[in-house]
Amino acid sequence: MKALVLTGVKEFEIQNLPTPSIKPDEVLINTAYAGVCGTDHDLYAGRPGSAAAVPPIVLGHENSGVVAAVGDQVTNVRPGDRVAVDPNIYCGQCDYCLTQRPELCDHLSAVGVTRNGGLAEQFTAPASVVYKLPDNVSLKDAAAIEPISCAVHGVDLLQLRPYQKALVIGDGFMGQLFVQIVQAYGVHQVDLAGIFDEKLQRNKDLFGVANTYNTTREEIPADSYDVIIEAVGLPTTQAQAVKAARKGAQVLMFGVGPQEAHFEMNTYDIYKKQMTIQGSFINPLTFKDAISLLESGKMNVDPLISHELGLDEVQDFLDGKIKGVSKAVVRIG
Repeated sequence: MKALVLTGVKEFEIQNLPTPSIKPDEVLINTAYAGVCGTDHDLYAGRPGSAAAVPPIVLGHENSGVVAAVGDQVTNVRPGDRVAVDPNIYCGQCDYCLTQRPELCDHLSAVGVTRNGGLAEQFTAPASVVYKLPDNVSLKDAAAIEPISCAVHGVDLLQLRPYQKALVIGDGFMGQLFVQIVQAYGVHQVDLAGIFDEKLQRNKDLFGVANTYNTTREEIPADSYDVIIEAVGLPTTQAQAVKAARKGAQVLMFGVGPQEAHFEMNTYDIYKKQMTIQGSFINPLTFKDAISLLESGKMNVDPLISHELGLDEVQDFLDGKIKGVSKAVVRIG
């Protein structure tokens, strides 16, 4: 089978690999689409994602496809089923798994990070992380289920109420997903801050955003929002998120920044405003919710997927040679 193999830091090779064998509890999947995200940029550059990727490895953790074969212990899917795959695999035995916090698992492994993933014609996964797709969810849209599920986990960590005013900072793919998810969870007003006029206007026109701020020339109003979701990961935007918080606000720090980055804030504000600052990591048990958001029509990701790439274009994309990308997916089969 054809596979794009990460062989070193910023080094890819298209190789012909043997068809993967499956264990009794595993599923072999013919890949349809694999999304490419910020985690892949980090892994390509030699930085860790949810875990470190050790070359040679096939990346691709946002995957959809069709079941080719199943192990003899598998009962939830069968050959021919259209599926999406939650990449994260938990040990089930560490303190975090045993106290209902599997996302913090001490022995986390992941499809496309610590084991071969979807940037290949076929890959394997435990049946426990393989989800059958509804008929009305396309394989292309299904490649976005993993990032949706990560955003759902972040929202699950918040206490959302209809009266709240929410602000999403970041008009990248994840920020635009949050806009739709927070609305689907019943918050009555969602605003968006970013740096691209076209994306900001699209979210007004298509997704009901009330107010937008282009932060290259506008300031986000201080002390104005009950919920702020930071989806960039830079010290400047993290500071903006805290500044925008009104009394009793919740700030979700979702964006993944450089490991050495810090930002400054007034600690008295945390006390005086009774503010909550919440981190969010991966997507424990949120895949079904993510699928349901697509199935119900409460989320529309098709306008956000701007590029379909081939395997031979992935390196150019990660090197920044392909411009104007909102979200890229790789069409495999």
